[in-house]
Order: sequence, then C-alpha cells, then structure tokens
Amino acid sequence: MAGKRFRLGRLLGLILLALIAVPVVGVALFAVVPPTPTILMLQQAAGGRGLDYRWRGLNDISPNLVDAAIAAEDARFCSHHGFDMEAIQKALDHNAEGGRIRGGSTISQQTAKNVFLWPSRDWVRKGLEAGYTVLIETVWSKRRIMEVYLNVVEWAPGVYGAQAASRHWFGKDADELTPREAARLAAILPAPRRYKAASPGPYVRRRASRIQAAMGTVRGDGLNACVLGRR
Repeated sequence: MAGKRFRLGRLLGLILLALIAVPVVGVALFAVVPPTPTILMLQQAAGGRGLDYRWRGLNDISPNLVDAAIAAEDARFCSHHGFDMEAIQKALDHNAEGGRIRGGSTISQQTAKNVFLWPSRDWVRKGLEAGYTVLIETVWSKRRIMEVYLNVVEWAPGVYGAQAASRHWFGKDADELTPREAARLAAILPAPRRYKAASPGPYVRRRASRIQAAMGTVRGDGLNACVLGRR
C-alpha cells in the first residue's frame, strides 16, 4: 500500500513538473527563435482562410509600426510589467456602463495569448494568459515582446505579422511603411477580418488619424524607448 502511494505521489510530482517545465521551455525557446504557427493560425488555415506568416526581425520592420502599435494598443508598454491596471480599470468601468465591450489587455498579454494559447474568453485561458504574461515579461526583453507581437498578430483573414500585412494591404515590405500606413494597420487591429487598411471606410480613417496623431506623442515622450531607444 505504501509502495502504491509512493508511486502515485511520484507520478503526480512528474506531472506537476511537466506542467511547470513546458511553459518555461516554450518561453525560453521563443526568446531566441521565431514562434511556430500558432493555434489561431492553424485553426484559421483549417477553416480555409489560408496561412500567410512571414517572420521579420524588428530591424526589418518600420519604426512607424512600433509607434502605431504603442499608440493604439498600449501607451504604457515600456513602463508596465505586463499588466496595465489603469487600463483594466477603465475597461471595467466602461463595460459596466454598457455598449461596445472594451478590453484592457496589454501588448504583453496579447502576445502571450497569441503565441501560446487558444482564442477564447474562458477563465482557464485568461488564467494561463496571466501566467504566460509574467513569464515573457521575466524572460524576454520589451524589444523581443514587441518583435514577436508584430510578427504573430492577425491583420487580415489568414494574414499574420507585419511583413505579410504590408504586402497584403500596401504591396510593399514592412520596413517601408509610412506613418499613415502604419496607423491604418494599427487601426484595424480590433477587427482585422472586418476592416480594411487599404481604401478604408470612415471608422478606420478616423481611428487611423487619431493613432497617427498619438504617434507623435509616443516619439516625443519616449514611450517607445524600451523598443527603439530615444530617437
């Protein structure tokens, strides 16, 4: 009987060790190599939307897109440690009032979700997202987080990352994006399967104009310093 309890305890210990080791190994691996196609990418490909995923290092992506992502998605990216409590509280207050649901996820949280997890809103996934966010903020630099984010985020059905998006929408490479084009790409991030960055409708044009104006603040106030340094 004691032997059975020992073997069961050992088995449970090995399972627990594996549950801890797998995320750590994955985060450590993707700190130095491009992530493999994500669960979302594979799901969309299986649904017939294709899979256009072209990795580009941050040096081959226009700084304009970094500024646009920070302006649109996470103005305190360089100062928080994965979670922006102020943004989360504002989102909760807004959602409590009704209307369109607003999220408070940081770029770090979105990267953790996009790379390692499945697309859903259940509490299990949210809990795992928090854990992976802590891991990538601990192991990766802010520059690496931004680099991975810009390479895996969806910008059209079956189109992932800055290079594929730049070719898809503007017929150019990611390092050639103008401030206006970068702002338009950032503007469609809430719903990349619905909105278009090229020949956009009124909503995207208005949102892109606000983002492009905010990009000046990002540069002027050094809100991109953890990624690009002060320019």
